[in-house]
Amino acid sequence: MTLGAKTFDPAQSLALARKTFEIEAAAVLGLAARVGADFSRAVDLMLACRGRIVVMGMGKSGHIGRKIAATLASTGTPAMFVHPAEASHGDLGMITAEDVVLGISNSGESEELTNLLPTLRRQQVKLIAMTGGLGSSLARHANVVLDTSVSQEACPLNLAPTASTTAQLAMGDALAVALLDARGFKPEDFARSHPGGSLGRKLLTHVSDVMRTGEAVPAVGADAGFSELMREMSSKGLGATAVVDEQRRVLGIFTDGDLRRLVEQGQDLRQLRAADVMHAQPRTLQATALAAEAAALMEQHRITSVLVVDEAARLCGALNSNDLMRAKVI
Repeated sequence: MTLGAKTFDPAQSLALARKTFEIEAAAVLGLAARVGADFSRAVDLMLACRGRIVVMGMGKSGHIGRKIAATLASTGTPAMFVHPAEASHGDLGMITAEDVVLGISNSGESEELTNLLPTLRRQQVKLIAMTGGLGSSLARHANVVLDTSVSQEACPLNLAPTASTTAQLAMGDALAVALLDARGFKPEDFARSHPGGSLGRKLLTHVSDVMRTGEAVPAVGADAGFSELMREMSSKGLGATAVVDEQRRVLGIFTDGDLRRLVEQGQDLRQLRAADVMHAQPRTLQATALAAEAAALMEQHRITSVLVVDEAARLCGALNSNDLMRAKVI
């Protein structure tokens, strides 16, 4: 295959790929060597922000800025992206004196961004510059400057933003990580902003959200005959039935596995009562427990069903592994 007058060279493409990785890795490692007090001041400024972190950037820096704003917002720091060109035509009204602007530009001279600097200063908006141009207009107007300069782009022409945007992205991630740590951000907090993700389901779904209730919960009294026991277990489709007293306090459980063991032993099942065959003191959970706890309990004890009880140990629900799979907890 040819592109213009040049023939595609697989070996050359691999060599360029490896060179790209080396250059971009060096760019990120260069940040680690330079990061210092300015980074801490930027984090402190963001922590003290009573409004939002407003991320701005043009072109490829703008794409990186959108990602940084999304990462900040999902890790406990309210943030949004405002396009500098749109800001000049009305969107600047989104920014208040309580906000902190994170301006991203490799050169520090992006016209759409530098045009906004006098207005931001008049509004007394704090500005953090993320730039490779330490003597640029953006850097001179900023309260804090984060140096994201790179010695070269990965582009063979040294033109297309590649290593520089990788450095910006890494610096944005570093800010987000430092901020979430300073805020004491926990997995539960992350789950609240990601309710549709797997972590959100595991940390926000409770047993009460997935358990069977009312008539769907199989239960018999201790004196129930074996036929009644089997009818209850079969009709409810849980693979088990609870054995309860007159106040519906759980006495035991009988499962499909228990039935198989009785058959293997050759016992006369017709003469047995629920109290004779139940497994006493079964594993139970309360409805307020996380569904993930139910999954862990099942896995730890190699069981497929769990009874749910209230504070007085009365039966109020039940669930099995299929219920957890439908809820995408497991």
